[in-house]
Amino acid sequence: MLNKVQFQGRLTASPELKHTQSGVAVLEFTVAWSEKYKEIETKCFLRCKAWRQTAEFVGKYFDKGSEIIIEGKMITEQWEKDGQSQSRTICNVEKVHFCGKKSENGNIKTNTSDNNDTQLSDFEEILGDGDVPF
Repeated sequence: MLNKVQFQGRLTASPELKHTQSGVAVLEFTVAWSEKYKEIETKCFLRCKAWRQTAEFVGKYFDKGSEIIIEGKMITEQWEKDGQSQSRTICNVEKVHFCGKKSENGNIKTNTSDNNDTQLSDFEEILGDGDVPF
């Protein structure tokens, strides 16, 4: 049987990377999208779970409102709470992709600090024309 999903949406909140007791990275987040037909708009929200490098990648580069493409499969998680059986269907994320225009996707996290104001001219002062190794 085939169990493969692919969808595009936006993160509803900033993801928070966590680790299991054995140190495996795990990240849960919700992706939202909508479809409009004539005057009726349908809004969809899907809970997603990413593991290991995929979890670290999403946690590092995506933020609330970031547009994302998800590839994965649907799974049903089951557990017991207060003697009652609970379950939910989520997307187990296998791959993620950036999407949208860079100029529109201003919510992608960047790892820059305020004291990194180095200009090309700073390097030209350090390296003369003869010091370039290539």
